[in-house]
Amino acid sequence: MLKQSHRATLSLLLFVLPAFILYLLFLVIPMLQGSYYSFTNWDGLNKSYSFVGISNFIEAIRDDANFRNSILFTGKYVVFAVVLQNGLALLLAMLIESQRRAKGFFRTIFFMPNMLSIIISTFMWVFVFSKVMPALSEYAALKFLGISWLGDPNVSFWTIMLVSVWGGVGTLMLIYMAAIQGIPQHLKEAAIIDGANPFHMLRYITMPLIAHALTICIFLTLNNSFKVYDLIFALTGGGPGRDTQVITMNILEEAYQRNFRYGYASAKALILFAIIFIITMIQVTVMKKREVEA
Repeated sequence: MLKQSHRATLSLLLFVLPAFILYLLFLVIPMLQGSYYSFTNWDGLNKSYSFVGISNFIEAIRDDANFRNSILFTGKYVVFAVVLQNGLALLLAMLIESQRRAKGFFRTIFFMPNMLSIIISTFMWVFVFSKVMPALSEYAALKFLGISWLGDPNVSFWTIMLVSVWGGVGTLMLIYMAAIQGIPQHLKEAAIIDGANPFHMLRYITMPLIAHALTICIFLTLNNSFKVYDLIFALTGGGPGRDTQVITMNILEEAYQRNFRYGYASAKALILFAIIFIITMIQVTVMKKREVEA
C-alpha cells in the first residue's frame, strides 16, 4: 500500500513538474530579477550598474508627476470597469436565465466579443470612432456623433470604458449564469409561495447564493483592469498627451520607449504589484466573509 502511495505521489510530481518549471522560468525568476534591478540604476542595456537603494521608489512616488497621474487614471478606470462590467454582466445573466427560449442564442451573441483578439476588435472600434461616427454625423445630421471620440480628454475615457465593457462582459456573464443555474429550484418556489417579490428574490435568494461567483468576477475584473495595456494602447496610445496613460504604459515607456531606465521602471512595477496585491487581498477577504455569512 505504501509503495502504491509513493507511486501515485511520484506520478503526480512528474505531471506537475513541466508546468512548475515553466512557471519558475517565465514568472518567478523574472519577478525576482526585476525586484533586484529595482534597487539599481541599470538601463537595461549595459552590464555595469550601481545600487541606488530605495531612491527609485522615492522618485516614483514623490517626484514623478506622470506616474502619479497614471495611477489616478488607472484607479478611475478600475472602479468604473469593475462596477460597469459586473453590473451589466449580472443583469444580462439574470435576464437571459429568465427566458425560456433562445438562451443559447443570447449567450453566443454576448460572448462573441471574447472570441476576438483584443487588438483586432479594438482597431475595429478605432475605425468606427474615427470613420463611421463622423460619416453618420455628416450624412445623417446627427451632429453629436461628430465629437472627437478618441482625441477629446473629456470623451476618450468613456470611449475606452465602452470598448472595455463590450469586450469584458461576456465571460463574467457566463460565470454569473452558471452560479444562477446552481440555485436550488425549491428555494425559489418557497420564496414565491411566501410572497417574495422580484426585489426580495434578488436580495435574499439570488445574491447570497451567487456570492462565490461575485468574488471570482470582481477578482478577475480587478486583476485585468489594473494590468490593462493593449486595449488603451490600440485605442488612444495613452493620449491625447498622457491623459489616458495607465500604469503599465508608463512603466513600459520608462523602460523601453524613451528613457531606458530599466531599474526605475522595475521599481514602478513593484509599486503596481504592491497596489494590486493589497487591494486584491482586501477584496477577497471581505468577499469571503460575506460568503460565509450568506
